[in-house]
Amino acid sequence: MSEAAALSEELQPRYTIGEVVERTGLSAHTLRWYERIGLLDRPARSHHGQRRFCEADLGWLAFLGNLRATGMPVAGMLRYAELVRAGNGTREQRRALLVEHREEVLARIRDLQANLLALDYKIDLYGKRQD
Repeated sequence: MSEAAALSEELQPRYTIGEVVERTGLSAHTLRWYERIGLLDRPARSHHGQRRFCEADLGWLAFLGNLRATGMPVAGMLRYAELVRAGNGTREQRRALLVEHREEVLARIRDLQANLLALDYKIDLYGKRQD
């Protein structure tokens, strides 16, 4: 399949909101909210007015899920979405935003590792006292 054909296939609207709920684990309410606030572009509509999502939408939702799982605030996600919509001229800004967020994630991981060491120490103490 050519690259153009693959891209065309990825943009074909085919999934109902219920199918997207099943595939992503997000609620229909969350999908509508993402659309309303601008995190998700308005999906295509069927002739009956029902939302129809494509593979590209699913990929975008998966990436938003990654950002959310790493603690990015919705405001940061919105900023990233705005930059994506603005086009290739914003690549460096998008990269900088993601690099900054990555540094925040790494700092939280370091904090969690230190907290885990403290827990392990206490667990070991309790284990030794029982011996």
